[in-house]
Amino acid sequence: MRCKNVESGKAIRRAAVGLVALAALLVPGPVASAGSSADRRTSVIELPGATSAEGIAAGEGTTFFAGDLFKGDIFRGDIRKGTAKLFIDAPDGRQAVGLKVDVRHDLLFVAGGFTGQAYVYDTDTRETVATYQLTEVSEQRQAVINDVTVTRDGAWFTNSVRGELYFVPVDGDGEPGDPGDVKTLALTGPAAATPAAFNLNGIAAVRGGRTLIVAHTGNQALYTVDPETGSSAEITGTSLPFVDGIVVKGNTLWAVQNELNQVSRVRLDSRLDSFDVKDVITSPEFQVPATGALFGDTLAVVNAKFGVAGASKYEVVLVDAR
Repeated sequence: MRCKNVESGKAIRRAAVGLVALAALLVPGPVASAGSSADRRTSVIELPGATSAEGIAAGEGTTFFAGDLFKGDIFRGDIRKGTAKLFIDAPDGRQAVGLKVDVRHDLLFVAGGFTGQAYVYDTDTRETVATYQLTEVSEQRQAVINDVTVTRDGAWFTNSVRGELYFVPVDGDGEPGDPGDVKTLALTGPAAATPAAFNLNGIAAVRGGRTLIVAHTGNQALYTVDPETGSSAEITGTSLPFVDGIVVKGNTLWAVQNELNQVSRVRLDSRLDSFDVKDVITSPEFQVPATGALFGDTLAVVNAKFGVAGASKYEVVLVDAR
């Protein structure tokens, strides 16, 4: 695969300032204690040497990938072995927020946070396959490229301070598209709202990529998005405060609610018009969980520890998915 480097020099020079600004956007208030009535048996996998954390993605088998938010480094671990180690030592100036794996093509897609960028790594060679400046960043125009989902045709990224998505195409040979092939999709409808708080956050592709589901933190809600038109519609149900990453399998959706230290397991109706909360998953090991990855009946959730005083270690927490 050829390497495409389309990083913006200005964005890289602003990376240090971006770290501070991103932290201010992400850090919530005091962390609420998780209840114990629904606590599950847990296992904890430390990310050795991580200085921050946010994203996690399932790879082949029991392999997972997790990111160091502010350094951009990538860890690879195994939920069966209960171990993890540094996998990619990212170049200075990168960040790693949400991430997803295209298992068919051995590609790891990483959302680049305040840089406005996205990165694609080869999970065999660890090399950078492509770097994209999804949106320009300046003092007047900020961005938080927050999460990503993979379809058969490419990857969709969210921006938490703007009502738009970005699509990076991947051809049948696993070759990511050129910079000019990247699509910006402006949203219409309720998901387009951009309040002062975080808006678009987690994202998942369903129905073979013909529909996207996005979590909207500011609105405490879930929306469907038409990837062709950008039209959005609310999936009605109870509010989901502090909703962050989402995982979808069939008609079940897991919504990670960071400051509440919980994951809501919801059942989507067949038309994706509404949902019901069926269970709330908690753990004494949760410390502001941000995103999750599903491995059969196990949900692997990464602790971001936003606002946790004295946090020095970061880990993945394994809980029962049901």
